[in-house]
Amino acid sequence: MTTHYRFIEPLDVLFLRGNKLFGDPGSFGESLIPPWPSVAAGAIRSRMLADAEIDVARFAHGEQPHDELGTPQQPGSFTLTAFQLARRSAQGVELLFAPPADLVIGEEGGQVTLRRLRPHAAAPGLESSCTQPLLPILAQAKRSKPLSDCWLTQRGWQSYLQGDTPDPLDRVESAALWRIDPRVGVGLDAEQHSAADGKLFSMQAVSFCRDVGFVAAVQHATPPSDGLLRLGGDGRAAALSAVDLHWPEPDYAAIARAGCCRLVLTTPGIFPQGWHPSGMERAERCLLYSGVEARLVCAAVPRGETLSGWDLASNRPKPAQRAAPSGSVYWLEDLKASPEALRNWVEQGLWQGEENSIRRAEGYNRFTFAR
Repeated sequence: MTTHYRFIEPLDVLFLRGNKLFGDPGSFGESLIPPWPSVAAGAIRSRMLADAEIDVARFAHGEQPHDELGTPQQPGSFTLTAFQLARRSAQGVELLFAPPADLVIGEEGGQVTLRRLRPHAAAPGLESSCTQPLLPILAQAKRSKPLSDCWLTQRGWQSYLQGDTPDPLDRVESAALWRIDPRVGVGLDAEQHSAADGKLFSMQAVSFCRDVGFVAAVQHATPPSDGLLRLGGDGRAAALSAVDLHWPEPDYAAIARAGCCRLVLTTPGIFPQGWHPSGMERAERCLLYSGVEARLVCAAVPRGETLSGWDLASNRPKPAQRAAPSGSVYWLEDLKASPEALRNWVEQGLWQGEENSIRRAEGYNRFTFAR
């Protein structure tokens, strides 16, 4: 299956709004980094419509479909399969990944440490609300100071997928990738077309360093290979370029032989049962995908987030949906699957049938395996 990789480099500050309300006097709007994959999907699809000279109004009403995008109500074959931070150098484009939930980065005695959570049975007499038989435990001799705003290099992520703990050198601090540029906004009076009294608010603008941006992966469609995109809340300019890169992959054969693995979300997961991926609600081994049987024994899932966005076609907000954050980790045991079945599942994503085809096209519910 052909995958098209596109490097997106911001040419201006970006306003990457999340789902937190702001606008009241004195309120503050935070930027979400990285933004939801739907931000990239929307920008690329808008450019594809412009290149095809599609009448946007007719497209919005389903009267003029696009060969690969379909219509807003019935999306076509276009699928965003990955969206990651990245940086470009003379050696090429390097992917950057947020540390998954089972990888703890800390500082101990002036030294940076990376440790992994391990599944363990709870001590006798210890009760919790956990629904799995095992708990994710961080074993350490003494407390360490947690470090945030760190990203794994591509080498560190590949090491993680192979079952190893990344080296402390395989991390990049956010300060080396972007700066926050606070901006002040003014509420407008719709009738007077002037600034409204007492309506000042602050918003975070993100100023990316040179050669830092995002990589988007698209399947079942051919996105533009160069030119510009309108990116983020205010449609700021970003340069688009085609790139060739090797996307890090787990050792599917080794995972199939081991009969156990970790399932790691690489984009937010929208599941009918909350934080449980579809099919993993029961404690016994279940058929999770065609040719894949396993049992969920442990999970490390950060605080859930709420996804929404703006529906340009309908000119209204998208329905708010709860999601398991990117980086959530699920431990699977009693795994019975072939390497090819595991690979096919990753390409399919955590979707059942044709449910929520709109969010599927936008890149949600994507994941990978780790040993």
